[in-house]
Amino acid sequence: MAAREKPARPRLAVIPLLPVTVQPGDIRYAPGARAGRWVFATGNKGTAAFGGGMAPEVIDESAPRHGPPKHKKEARRIFANFAKVLKAGGTDRKHVVRVDQYYTGGQVVPAYHEVRREFFAGHVPPSTSNLHRKFLLAGQDMEVQLMAVVPARGFEVMQHRPKNLPVHATSAYSPVLTCGDYVFVAGQTAEALKTEEGPIDPAARMPAGHLWKGTPIKLETEFVIERKLKPALASVGNTLAEVVKAQVYLRDVNDIPAFNEVWAKHFPKAPPATTLITTATPGFICEAGRIEINTISLRRGGRTRKRVIDAGVPTAYAGYVQAIRAGDLLFLSGLMAVDSSGALAPAARIDPRQPYFGSAVELQMDAILARAQRICRKAGTSLANVVRAQQFHVNLADFHGAWQAWRRHLPGQHLPFSAIEVPALGVPGAVVMLDLWVYAP
Repeated sequence: MAAREKPARPRLAVIPLLPVTVQPGDIRYAPGARAGRWVFATGNKGTAAFGGGMAPEVIDESAPRHGPPKHKKEARRIFANFAKVLKAGGTDRKHVVRVDQYYTGGQVVPAYHEVRREFFAGHVPPSTSNLHRKFLLAGQDMEVQLMAVVPARGFEVMQHRPKNLPVHATSAYSPVLTCGDYVFVAGQTAEALKTEEGPIDPAARMPAGHLWKGTPIKLETEFVIERKLKPALASVGNTLAEVVKAQVYLRDVNDIPAFNEVWAKHFPKAPPATTLITTATPGFICEAGRIEINTISLRRGGRTRKRVIDAGVPTAYAGYVQAIRAGDLLFLSGLMAVDSSGALAPAARIDPRQPYFGSAVELQMDAILARAQRICRKAGTSLANVVRAQQFHVNLADFHGAWQAWRRHLPGQHLPFSAIEVPALGVPGAVVMLDLWVYAP
């Protein structure tokens, strides 16, 4: 009888860019990561050296009004750091395919937009922006992530500006971008298609004076899908069927079940890998808005294929997939430490009889990371190939405990992480959720 062959070990192929170790805490952070033709910059802040607190020129307590506004200085530092990451990864600002911004308030955005327009010189890639409660550093008002490609023949960046998807001049981003077999669509809200009819489009809002003529989150979700996402995808010949990853930002955690009803209707076979993230209130460009959705798709008819990954890992919401592999990228749905019923798993709970005998965040992170590794192995890769790790905490005081779990699972590795505080998570008792993107060579 022939000897049974051992399965090949997944190849580790992610290069941390400009890694730092932040003390105290031995926090090993990679502000950038190069993985094949992809470059990621995750969790970038207004720091001078990618760690150690905000840059002194941003937080100038002795002369706070001497120079430019604080938020402009903060944005300039972020984009100066981005330039370093892109250069280290072998690419440049012309090859950025997506940018995601989080802010503590609407007053932060105008100065940031001014700096962003200057950095991208009129070619801002698809963008998602929303408001959140808190970030890791004292004095931090914005946190930004981007994704870029290394220039290569057949993998050129092309920005698209469909006329039926208006964008504010101050934002100046392209709603759609294509690169090889990948399609990136900016965050879409229920903002009115015609400014004079806003802020929320008439088709997405409840009729005035009526209490039960629709459900607000369903109206907005339908509008975003039908009037924003579908036209954006159609502009490059795509449909919803090719979507592989979606991040959905919701103002109200109680909107999740009704949102999921609409989402499932539009994806009758299988939804994309989907992560639901709560925002502050207000959370979006329109104060009354309840939702924003961004997507990544594969080109219809392209050579790159998607594959649904089933590693037997429970999902937080019924009908969700665990992950989708799209070419050399693996996108996981938002991970929480749940059991098969969608409730917090017993092994991830603190015993109320002895509440100080464990750490909720460490128990939950250990469970999440173990499950993430199962998914990665099923997809033919490893958690060590993570290129973007977003942690959503209900209390950022839990961050250090979450980091201890990372150290146990990936000891000594510099990680491309972002951590923000959100008002709530969709599972009672959950204190942390991960949104993971992994390279799959």
